[in-house]
Amino acid sequence: MGGLMISGGRVVDPASGMDAIGDVAVLDGRISAVGTGLGSAERVIDATGLVVAPGFIDLHAHGQSIPADRMQAFDGVTTTLDLEAGVLPVASWYRRQADKGRVLNYGAAANWAFARIGAMTGSNTESSLEAFGNAMRDRRWIDNVASDTEVAGILDRLEIGLNEGGIGIGILNAYAPGAGVQELTAVCQLAARHDVATFTHVAYMSRIDPESAAEAYIRLIGYAGATGAHMHICHFNSSSKTDVERCAVLVARAQAQGLPITVEAYPYGTGSTVLAAAFFSDPEFVERNGTGYDSVQRVTDGRRFRDRKELLAAQAEEPSTLVLWHILDTENNPHHRDLLDISVLYPGGAIASDAMPWTLSDGSVYTGDAWPLPDDATSHPRSAGCFTRFIREWVRERRAVSLLEGIRKCALIPAEILSHSTPAMRAKGRLQVGADADIVVFDFDALTDRATFSAMNRPSEGVRHLVVSGEPLITDGVLDVAARPGRPVRRPVAQA
Repeated sequence: MGGLMISGGRVVDPASGMDAIGDVAVLDGRISAVGTGLGSAERVIDATGLVVAPGFIDLHAHGQSIPADRMQAFDGVTTTLDLEAGVLPVASWYRRQADKGRVLNYGAAANWAFARIGAMTGSNTESSLEAFGNAMRDRRWIDNVASDTEVAGILDRLEIGLNEGGIGIGILNAYAPGAGVQELTAVCQLAARHDVATFTHVAYMSRIDPESAAEAYIRLIGYAGATGAHMHICHFNSSSKTDVERCAVLVARAQAQGLPITVEAYPYGTGSTVLAAAFFSDPEFVERNGTGYDSVQRVTDGRRFRDRKELLAAQAEEPSTLVLWHILDTENNPHHRDLLDISVLYPGGAIASDAMPWTLSDGSVYTGDAWPLPDDATSHPRSAGCFTRFIREWVRERRAVSLLEGIRKCALIPAEILSHSTPAMRAKGRLQVGADADIVVFDFDALTDRATFSAMNRPSEGVRHLVVSGEPLITDGVLDVAARPGRPVRRPVAQA
């Protein structure tokens, strides 16, 4: 006898199609059996009346810290990856995470924006939110087409990151819209050579030409077709905005032709980013986006900007400050709700949070050990409630998809998107013998997000148990604050 037994729950495994009462046995960090009458174990979790599912996998999480992990744990997440931005350098980032210990499984892509910053401005600082904001004071990497020498420097930095185990290449194209097609083609060719995906925040998000969201997707489709690179579209909802109907038709047709394109979305109409983002300073911001400057709101104090002058002044003074961008009014506008549905329910699309770091009222990023989080810790509600919100609203309340399909979008599809390039992901996102024991046990009727735009740091409710790498992290709704069961998700490191 030994190990852990989760007994008598509704076992939902999208990989096998199982949705039935049963037991899940865990031994040495892996699932050892799934079925009924599996006997006893050293430790038993009574899951009667609860759903037992593979832990959710977040492809798009910028928090990457102990407090961010803990908030996501109550959202049912067991693996949290920063793929859209990524990190640079890669090896030292993984080393730091291992040294301090992580609560959830973690990983990151190689960061194209910081490769650009290094190659084009000579500033080789390690990637971070603060460094990103500060780098925006030197606009060469944002606005300029890279020279041949600079492109070589960008590719060199990215290749080192991939050789150090980075999970693909994160392409924050919207933050450096000046990047040329030749450079991005070369970046995608590099990804194809290494057989990894790129994770792209498309170059443009406007609803009107030129430089519309449609143009950006046509480019992305072109990169997939011309280079063979797997192009993953980050936050399809906020990249496409009110033009998502047109964009979804383009992407679906490209996929139907066999191009390697995948999609993710988060279930909110409001986005979040740093104040210094290039698209906020567009002189035609209002016309191109269909929103006023008051749609941009500072996270720490809730202030909405009055006009372009005030926003530009704040950009210069506090470039790293996090802001909310209210794009779709899903509370009051039925058409906007329909638009969000197109991206959230996109066939074969993953749910991914775009969770932001937690910041305190003085603007600093919080990485401390307090639990619950400090009262003044703010972020975006998606950093606390993305997956629980999706299951509550789209699965339980509206029945837009079945529970099996909902779990597929939260766990199996994200694992499958990465399984080709990243062997470690082949054992995640499923409840099968030999799979990693990353398991969420939740009360389907009680599962709900609690974070709002006026109270962002409220953990979700309904996750009764969470097992990460075979270790209980949440038991009967209570977090083990000493636990650090998170393991790295990393591609094999190239041997020198």
